[in-house]
Amino acid sequence: MSKLAAQDSFLDLSDYGRPFGKMLANRLKNTRFTPIHVTLLFGISGLIAIYCILESHYYLAGFFIILKSGIDAADGELARLKNTPSYTGRYLDSVFDIILNFLFLSAICYVSKTSFLLTLGAFFCIQLQGTLYNYYYVILRNKSVGGDKTSKIFEYKSPRALAGETQKSVDILFKTYTVVYGGFDKIIHALDSSAYKVKTFPNWFMTFVSLYGLGFQLLIISLMLAMNYIEYIAPFFIGYSFLIFVIIGIRKSFLKA
Repeated sequence: MSKLAAQDSFLDLSDYGRPFGKMLANRLKNTRFTPIHVTLLFGISGLIAIYCILESHYYLAGFFIILKSGIDAADGELARLKNTPSYTGRYLDSVFDIILNFLFLSAICYVSKTSFLLTLGAFFCIQLQGTLYNYYYVILRNKSVGGDKTSKIFEYKSPRALAGETQKSVDILFKTYTVVYGGFDKIIHALDSSAYKVKTFPNWFMTFVSLYGLGFQLLIISLMLAMNYIEYIAPFFIGYSFLIFVIIGIRKSFLKA
């Protein structure tokens, strides 16, 4: 089962890890491994990448960052194969992502001449970019016939736990999610508050927006590490934020509600 109906599928530049994720999920579907185990596994891959950055093994760091993206695609695939969707997995995945993003940039700051203030600016920009991608993508998924609706357009209250998870764990992770992502969500909603009224988004637009998907962001970081452009990573992502206004401008001008 896909996140989107066939007619709404698009070339997602950030989703290059999907083939590996599907292969891994298929290997695990008849085992005791759960989607939560896979989420923990991508966290381990991310931590190995951080260790490699700190040891100046930049090629290996890039490899484990990209591997993290592939494993990240597998937890959702496994949940769909086993028909075990969960809000616990959805929020845990997102919380792990933001923690790892901060640690990636902090490690880069530590081994380079990048100031911590510039690092914080890059972290803020990366999260804002990713939030814009997720905003449009979740809108599309919720409007797609048969699309995955575990993620909501507006996360105002803790959802009711699904089968196999406890309400307490969902409530705790939802509160954690809103603390770390709530500010970014509010900024993007304020910049494009009427986007959810649009009937659908064309494929070309979503492919353009996927330049801000986490997988593509991590690919850029991996390539810049491999090319030893570590000093330019934080400044790049700050400047890369100009596309936020280009994307929202296109949406408002050509894809009106």
